[in-house]
Amino acid sequence: MMLPLSIALAHLRSRRRQTMVSVLGVALGVSVFIAMTGLMAGFQNFFRGQLIDSNPHVVVTDEVRRPAPQPLVLLHPQAAVEVTRILPRDPVRGIANASAILDALSAMPGVAAAPTLRGQMLLRRAGRDYAVSAIGIDPVLEMRVTALAKDMKQGSLEALGTRPDGVVMGLPLAEKMGAGLGDTISVATAAGGESVLRVVGLFRTGLEQQDLGQVYVSLNRQQSMQARPRVVNEIHIRLADLSRSIPIAELIEGRWGYKAAPWEETFARVLEVFLLQNLIIYGTTGSILLVAGFGIFNIISTVVTEKARDIAIMRSVGMPRGSVVATFIMEGLAVGAMGVAAGWLMGWGAASLIETFPAPGADPGMTLTVAQTPFSYGLAGAIAMASAVVAAWLPARKAARTDPLSIIRGAA
Repeated sequence: MMLPLSIALAHLRSRRRQTMVSVLGVALGVSVFIAMTGLMAGFQNFFRGQLIDSNPHVVVTDEVRRPAPQPLVLLHPQAAVEVTRILPRDPVRGIANASAILDALSAMPGVAAAPTLRGQMLLRRAGRDYAVSAIGIDPVLEMRVTALAKDMKQGSLEALGTRPDGVVMGLPLAEKMGAGLGDTISVATAAGGESVLRVVGLFRTGLEQQDLGQVYVSLNRQQSMQARPRVVNEIHIRLADLSRSIPIAELIEGRWGYKAAPWEETFARVLEVFLLQNLIIYGTTGSILLVAGFGIFNIISTVVTEKARDIAIMRSVGMPRGSVVATFIMEGLAVGAMGVAAGWLMGWGAASLIETFPAPGADPGMTLTVAQTPFSYGLAGAIAMASAVVAAWLPARKAARTDPLSIIRGAA
């Protein structure tokens, strides 16, 4: 293989300008691929982390996935039974034996659980109403299942344990209402309860649905305002091993019958959007690498045309077709390898530069995040090398099929 390699390098040295242009094209494609995919992955990792940290990994509610079968269907399971005009019984909402379920969950290794009562609430301030979802929590237990305490900008989540009339809300919602820490807000619930709450904490998760649509009060206060004493309609669960969310949810549903939604189900729409984004960004940046392959194809096709007589002479003195193909494929590999090496370096520099830019709409001091992983570098290099080999193989096959006698006779 030394002879094909030396011939390939001689061809590249003789056309240095075209070689450098082709190398630069591959390098730009690789660097753009690394920077853009890393930027998208960094955004997705940050957003996914915000979702997972700000929310429990599994949410158990007082619902059931499938209604209980009718007694007649149970009595005749093999018969063709049709049950119509059934008026469902209005059950008492809430998780029965919530304390026992919480104790059983807390006894599981790597599982933390907290009781919650969720209900609708109307906030009134300065003559305007704001409909929100009020979540009654035990602040000590809730801090074990969510990272809400880390998102506090003013006040604290623990204040709900010492201020029965306290409320913790999103900073964007408070700014929209013109309220601040220590201000009082009139509230009303669907149960007819009205009271006055004092703002004891402000948070910002970066998720608009939570920052504008959720407030937190103490569990006892929520049960009183919703006229549902000692009732819990949600159990929030956090796992030490995030990958166990689906098996744990299935275990809970099978044991107690209540609907248990893992975070993959809760945020399925978001994960679908992430998948679509990945397809778009990988397709777009990958096409840049394919376009760079045309530069390699162009330079090797030109060499094949210009060196047709040389190829004929080498074939006539006994060089096999495989060696001719190997010569031009080595040219493509050399251009691809140099482009990949330069592209890796340029991609690392571009990613490092992007990470110095401030993140739009984020807190002051927060910058963009680029996920630089060996996978992205390896994938960019693999696509670039594959396109280089294909681009070199097409003209190389043509060169190998050349009839040396016809070329020599034509030259003569």
